[in-house]
Amino acid sequence: MRSYLRAGPVTAAYLAVLVVTHVVLTRTGAFAPAQAWSSTNVENLARHPLGSLASSLVFLSNGPTITAGTVAIVVVGVGGALWWLESRHGLGTACAAFVGGHAGATAVTALVILVAVRAGVYPAAVLAAPDVGVSYGAQAAAACVVALLPRWASVAGGAVLVAWPLLDATWFGAVPDFTTVGHLVSAVLGFAVGLLVRRRSRASTRRTGSAGSNP
Repeated sequence: MRSYLRAGPVTAAYLAVLVVTHVVLTRTGAFAPAQAWSSTNVENLARHPLGSLASSLVFLSNGPTITAGTVAIVVVGVGGALWWLESRHGLGTACAAFVGGHAGATAVTALVILVAVRAGVYPAAVLAAPDVGVSYGAQAAAACVVALLPRWASVAGGAVLVAWPLLDATWFGAVPDFTTVGHLVSAVLGFAVGLLVRRRSRASTRRTGSAGSNP
């Protein structure tokens, strides 16, 4: 535990914030109003985009009940992937994957919702649907880690990260529900960050190798 805390102090602190926030909100009965204000739905993003984007990240999940899926997402995506990125590649890379995945997937999903509602694919109620939690960021962090693994593990891990949202999707014709869209987009963003980190690492290795060969 001490080694874990030393290697990823920000991730460890974030996990503590998630747990404490969940306990406080559920014990005080404040979960529903806090969720309503913090949800990254289209209506809230139009009113207070930065507030909803930031505050939605202190929720463990989109509901007060902790499910096996919630535990898996938090343990694998935050406690595992985000910690690994912070400890191995620095806080900047970890934040780029996690926060970038959360914000980027939220923005793309909001556009998809607007188009789908106007086209009659999604019901209008989706515009104000509750949507909080760490899952987009966790998915992006996990995808970033997968992109940095050896090729065979990267392909297998990538297939899992793309498949699990689709297996649990609700379909509106040929379009999956908006949370599935968000998870797929966040995976793509996480893969992109991982590939950029891999390319930067290779470039740095080449420069160091060539410099080291000079007298």
